[in-house]
Amino acid sequence: MLSNEKLINTRNFYAKPGKKVNLKDFVTKYKGKELNKKEAEALLESGRKHLAEIQDKFYAHNKYSVLIIFQAMDAAGKDGAVKHIMSGFNPLGVKVSNFKAPNALELDHNYFWRHELALPARGEIAIHNRSHYENVLVTRVHPEWIMNENIPGVDSVKKINKEFWEKRYKQINRFEKNLTENGTVILKFFLHLSKKEQKKRFLARIDDPSKNWKFALSDLKERGFWKEYQGAYEEAITNTSQEHAPWFIIPADDKWYARLAIAYIIYQQFGKLKLNYPIISQAQKAELQKAKVQLLAKETENVKSKK
Repeated sequence: MLSNEKLINTRNFYAKPGKKVNLKDFVTKYKGKELNKKEAEALLESGRKHLAEIQDKFYAHNKYSVLIIFQAMDAAGKDGAVKHIMSGFNPLGVKVSNFKAPNALELDHNYFWRHELALPARGEIAIHNRSHYENVLVTRVHPEWIMNENIPGVDSVKKINKEFWEKRYKQINRFEKNLTENGTVILKFFLHLSKKEQKKRFLARIDDPSKNWKFALSDLKERGFWKEYQGAYEEAITNTSQEHAPWFIIPADDKWYARLAIAYIIYQQFGKLKLNYPIISQAQKAELQKAKVQLLAKETENVKSKK
């Protein structure tokens, strides 16, 4: 299903560590002819079953955890990606966190705090819909919001300069390096949406009563900062795409393709872990056989008693 590199070449999405990212170099729409929407949805359905099987082994293996991060402009399809791709997973081993603007309690802690609380345990998968990257994205566009964090030495917006952002990127890299060194696999997805497609989706949300709740005037306001956000994403991805915590820039104008591409990358990364079910000792095997004998003996007794 998801093993065909000809259909989905992940190298086209990979933000190479150490190389400056220009989002104009990455497509927002599927340009190939090998797939159509119907075929992609069939592949994704099959892929969900494969991912579910892998998750079962991943949970039993109990050595790794997985953190999946989604970042994007409004209406890029983050919620839909989470819903369609992760629906095949066992919910007991998956937790999804949607991060909004920080509240007063969260602002009284360092900006990693609320995200640390939502990290996965061994054998678990955590999905962060928006993440600690909001602190170098939305705050990069609106640096005045940093003042709410009450950081020592940062007593004016003028102090939020190039050096400030470089320090934040280093903090994020240290944070993620610590996680990966302790068994957390990190996958970061930027859903790359065109401004034209965002407009189309905003209009659909306004015209469709069932989608009205998805649209807010603040979304339109943030659209006015499109260029600034593109720059913030380029800087963030350039400075934080690492071999141990890579960024993938996914074309998001076609939701069906974006979902399949994300599922494929997750499938690939799981394959690198060399997962296996725990191997039990000879003594444990002997105990299992004893238990089997006892269970079969009781079943025989029950049959005889009924006669």
